[in-house]
Amino acid sequence: MKFTCLSKGGGFHFPPCHILEISGFRILFDVPLDLSALTIFSPIPIGFEEPLCSPESDIPIRQEIETPFSAKDLIYSEPWYKTVESLHLWKESSIDVLLISSPMGMLGLPFLTRMKGFSAKICATEATARIGQLMLEDLVTMHMEFRQFYGAEESNFPQWMRWQDVAHLPSALKEIVSGKDGGKLGGWMPLYSAVDVKNCMQKVHTLKYLEETCYNDDRENEDHDPSTNDSASLRSLTDIDDNSEESEKLSFVCACAVDAVKTGGSVLIPMYRIGILLQLLEQISASLDSSNLKVPIYFISSVAEELLALTNIIPEWLCRERQEKLFSGEPLFSHVELVKEEKVHVFAAVHSPELLTNWQEPCIVFSPSGSLRLGPVVHLLRHWCGDQNSLLVLENGIDAELALLPFKPMAMKVLQCSFLSGIKLREVQPLLEVLQPKVVALPEDLKKICFPTSMLFSVLRYTENETLIISSLKSSEVEIPMDLATQFNFKKLKQEHISVTRLKGDLTIGHGKHHLLSGNKPTDLKCRHIMHWGSPDIERLFAALSKMGIKGTVGGGTMDAESENFSQVQITEPSRACIEIRATSTVIITIDENLASRISDAICSVLAGI
Repeated sequence: MKFTCLSKGGGFHFPPCHILEISGFRILFDVPLDLSALTIFSPIPIGFEEPLCSPESDIPIRQEIETPFSAKDLIYSEPWYKTVESLHLWKESSIDVLLISSPMGMLGLPFLTRMKGFSAKICATEATARIGQLMLEDLVTMHMEFRQFYGAEESNFPQWMRWQDVAHLPSALKEIVSGKDGGKLGGWMPLYSAVDVKNCMQKVHTLKYLEETCYNDDRENEDHDPSTNDSASLRSLTDIDDNSEESEKLSFVCACAVDAVKTGGSVLIPMYRIGILLQLLEQISASLDSSNLKVPIYFISSVAEELLALTNIIPEWLCRERQEKLFSGEPLFSHVELVKEEKVHVFAAVHSPELLTNWQEPCIVFSPSGSLRLGPVVHLLRHWCGDQNSLLVLENGIDAELALLPFKPMAMKVLQCSFLSGIKLREVQPLLEVLQPKVVALPEDLKKICFPTSMLFSVLRYTENETLIISSLKSSEVEIPMDLATQFNFKKLKQEHISVTRLKGDLTIGHGKHHLLSGNKPTDLKCRHIMHWGSPDIERLFAALSKMGIKGTVGGGTMDAESENFSQVQITEPSRACIEIRATSTVIITIDENLASRISDAICSVLAGI
C-alpha cells in the first residue's frame, strides 16, 4: 500500500488532496481549488472603466528593498484558478477511483473530467454532489463578469504568467503565483465552462447514506445492514463535541450585526460555508425580532433559490437534531417561513430589477464568496467600504489584508472569525478507539499529538509529495463454511512445518473480509494434476535417478545470458539428456520422450507438491 499527500490544503475552503495505491488500484481523494489565490487579481473596476494599469503596460521594476504595495500591483486580467500543483504530475489515465468528501473538494473536478484520458469512477454522496454542482455553476456564473470585461483569452498562456513579469510582482503576490521556491506555475488553469460542469456531473456516481458500491460494478452489492455497534459507536462521537464554543461565535456575530444596523450601517456576510450561513440567517433574524428592528435580509446568489430548497430536503449532512425535524414534518431550517413572511428576500443577481425595486438600507446581505473578487460582494463592498457604521464578516482562511486591498481606504468595520472545520483534536482518540486501526498516518504538523500506550497501532508521519509505503499488516484471513472446511485433505510439509490443501472455487471480498463461497468443494485427489514448487536438491535427485537406472554427472554452476545462476545435470545413460535447475524453474532437454517422462517423475518425487 502506498500513500501520497499531494496537498495539505488550507482548512474548509481548500481541503487536502491525497492518493492511495492499494491492490493495484489508485484512489484519489478530492480535487479542490485554492480560491484564496484569486486575491492576486483585481476585481472588475467600477462601471467597467479602464483599469488603473493593464497587462500590456510596462511593469515598473522594483527596488531590492520592497516598498508596500497597493491595489495597482494586483493583476488586471481574467483570473486563472489554482489547482493542486502535484496532481498534474500524475497521469489522469492512471487514476481508477475518485472519492469526493465535500462540495469544496469537487470544485476542481471539471478540470479532470474534461481530459480525454480520465476514466476513473467518481463517487460522492448525494448531498455532496448536489450542493457541489450548485457551487460549480455559481462559480462559472460569477466568473462570466470577468469574461465579459476582458474578453476571451488570445492564447493559452496569459502574459501575467511570463517569468519576467512574475519576477516583478511584490513578494506576497509572487509567492501565491509561483510558490515559495518560485518555480511552480503548473497548477494554474483557466476556468471550465458551464458545459464542462454539466458533462462532469453526468459522470458522478451518487451514493445515499451508508450505501455501498463496487468499483467494477460486475457483482451485485451485498445487502449490508450496518451493525448496531458500529453505527451506534460512530454516532456517539457526535455527542463528544459540545457545540457551546461554536454557538458562542454565532451569537457574537449576530450581536455585532444587530449593533451595526442599529447605528444605520449595513452588514455583508460573504460566506461559502453553507451550514454556518443558514444558522446565521436564522439567528440574525431572531435577534432582529427580539430587538424590534425591521431590517430586510437579502440572500443574493445565482443559485440561492435552489440552494435553500435543497438544504431543506437532504438530511444526511446535518446534525441529529435537525434530521429529527425532517421525520417529524418540520422544516430543517427556518428560512422557509422567513421567505414566506418576507423577512428574507432571495435574488439571483445584485443588478436584478426586482432587487433594485425592493432594496432598502440598512440591510443584511448574505452572498457566498471565497475571495472578495467574484460576484455581488464586489459591488456591495465598493458601496459600503467607506461607511464606518457598516460591517463585513469574514471567515479565517483568507488573507484579509490582501483581499481588502482593492477597497481601501476602508472605513467599514471588519470582523474575521473562524469556525470548526473537521473534528477537534480531543475527538481523535475516541474515533480511533471505535475504528481500531493498525496504522495511523498524521501530517508532520501534528507531530505533537501523543497517544496512550494502550492504543495498539503504529503512527506514520507524512509531508507533501512524499510517498509512504505501508507494508502488509497481517496475513489474509478467509471465512470458510464449516461443511466445506471439514472436506479438506491436508498434506503436511516437513520443510515449512505447515499443512496445505487444494480447492477450486470463487473468492469474494466484502466489508474488508475474504469469503469462500459456500457450495465450492475440494478437487478430487484422483482427478487432479499434482502441483509442485521449489528447486530440487541435487543429491536427492541423483539418488532418485539412480533407482530408475539413469546415470549422469553434475555440470557445475554457470551463468546464462540473463545473468541467472543455474546448475546442469548431464544424463549419459540410457540416452543423452540435460537438466537445467534454476531458482524458479527446472527444464528437461532431450529427444527421448520416455526418458523425459521418467526424469520428470524423479524430479517430482523430491519436490514438495500437492
